[in-house]
Amino acid sequence: MSTSSKLRSWRGLGPAVFSLAAAALLAGGAVCAAPASAAADSAPGKFAGVGRAATPAEVAAWDIDVRPDFKGLPAGKGTVQAGADLWEGKCASCHGSFGESNEVFTPIAGGTTADDIKTGRVAALAGNTQPQRTTLMKVSTVSTLWDYVHRAMPWDAPKSLSTDEVYSVVAYILNLGEIVPSDFELSDKNIAEVQALMPNRNGMTTDHGMWRVDGKPDTRNTACMKDCVKEVKISSRLPDYARNAHGDIAAQNRVIGPVRGADTLGPPLAGKAGENAGPVRAHAWSTLALADAAKPGGAPGAEAPAAGAPAGAAAPDLAGARIVSATTCAGCHAVDRKMVGPGYRDIAAKYKDQAGAGEMLIQKIRKGGAGAWGPIPMPPNPAISDTDLKTVVDWILSGAPAAN
Repeated sequence: MSTSSKLRSWRGLGPAVFSLAAAALLAGGAVCAAPASAAADSAPGKFAGVGRAATPAEVAAWDIDVRPDFKGLPAGKGTVQAGADLWEGKCASCHGSFGESNEVFTPIAGGTTADDIKTGRVAALAGNTQPQRTTLMKVSTVSTLWDYVHRAMPWDAPKSLSTDEVYSVVAYILNLGEIVPSDFELSDKNIAEVQALMPNRNGMTTDHGMWRVDGKPDTRNTACMKDCVKEVKISSRLPDYARNAHGDIAAQNRVIGPVRGADTLGPPLAGKAGENAGPVRAHAWSTLALADAAKPGGAPGAEAPAAGAPAGAAAPDLAGARIVSATTCAGCHAVDRKMVGPGYRDIAAKYKDQAGAGEMLIQKIRKGGAGAWGPIPMPPNPAISDTDLKTVVDWILSGAPAAN
């Protein structure tokens, strides 16, 4: 019996076979993969003296995207059951054992029906009957799920899953969405047949002006060439109600280049850009402390203050700061403020002078968990060495010092 025949037969059995999909909610969002970069043109003289052609190995390292026509999909296979086992060990701490958690990320599965699988259009999207739109309600291509899991999961160790493990995890996601049965094995040989069952496979269209340069625009208007303003002022601002919606934007910018985001924890700066240089520079320095600590080559406790830093203070031991800034810890924790998780200095204050705090935090970081700072779980961190983990905890308990 073909895979498609098996799937049709399984779906005709009714809800009793959905043993692994009983709590069919997954957290997270599918992200469409960007095309891989091509090798640099090595034609002589095209960019004389600038760079070199990428090697085949370098191109291959970047060329991991899987397209909707499955070009780029590696050979492999994985079962729903194997995916369930992987999920419990590598995914459940963020998404829940059955992907039901909605605390860290929005659900992936849920909101789709057997009729949606038949029609390829999710009725809840049109009727707005689902309280929260999930990924399987929106995503049109199973290749998107495969590609995203492959390149970005698990959260604390992206790209660490083998090809077969990715197939298994995707199979488990599809089972949670009741798209495949619990005994299903997903592979490069049958994934196209699964694509034909995606609940919103017909929900994506390219028939609009934004898809093609020469496409027909969605709106029409006639350019007004009269009563124009004499002076055009271009500015970038955040409305007051949204200014602090996502914490301090300046602390979240990449540390490359001279441009910093606004200090959204304070009121907008008044005056012209040149007049704001001092406050902007001071705040930029405070947000760059961890990044400065992460620069290679400096011994712990021997960092030299960067230009513009306050002078005269002894440099603290920043070995722990280097470690956390080079890991996924920075995605959830800041030094002096709450992000997804508590700030490091809040942790230091809570456990100050508490006997056994160091060992307790070591185990907490190693194993993960939730409850001490609210319901949002922290994933386990099995990859960090015992030595580095102790260095991080010692740095936190010393008050999470930043560079002078």
